[in-house]
Amino acid sequence: MPLFSSKFAPLIPRLRRLSTAAATAAGEDPKLSRIADELLALSSAELDDYSALMRLKLRLSLTSNPAAGLGPGAAGDAASGSAGAEEAAAVKTAFDVKIEKYDAAAKIKIIKEVRAMTDLGLKEAKELVEKAPVVVRAGLPKEEAEALAAKLKAAGAAVALE
Repeated sequence: MPLFSSKFAPLIPRLRRLSTAAATAAGEDPKLSRIADELLALSSAELDDYSALMRLKLRLSLTSNPAAGLGPGAAGDAASGSAGAEEAAAVKTAFDVKIEKYDAAAKIKIIKEVRAMTDLGLKEAKELVEKAPVVVRAGLPKEEAEALAAKLKAAGAAVALE
């Protein structure tokens, strides 16, 4: 099912009301009217591309359930049950790399790794490591988070992925 037609279908009547003719009669913003006219003129394939682009610009997941943002009644029975919540929790796309604790003898190695992965200066990296437990990097894809965790573990830190 196309993302645009499923998620933005409730907005189409409002977009039509904001068309150029209606906007000039009602005193609406001409910029919004122009955007609405351009959106209504797009083909379904272009609307899907537009939807994907907006999700990227807003930093939303491209694989999330399109009906999830429509409100409690619009999603239907599929998303209202506990199965929908479990499915959303099972698909985690962003991970945080957290230093739980570290060996004092390995502190310098850990600071070097933190500097390499965060582009912090020596003083900032040292302060960050000394605050353990602390999140070093947040919102990483699983592969990148695991790679960073492996480097920190090799340096002597106890690391957790959240």
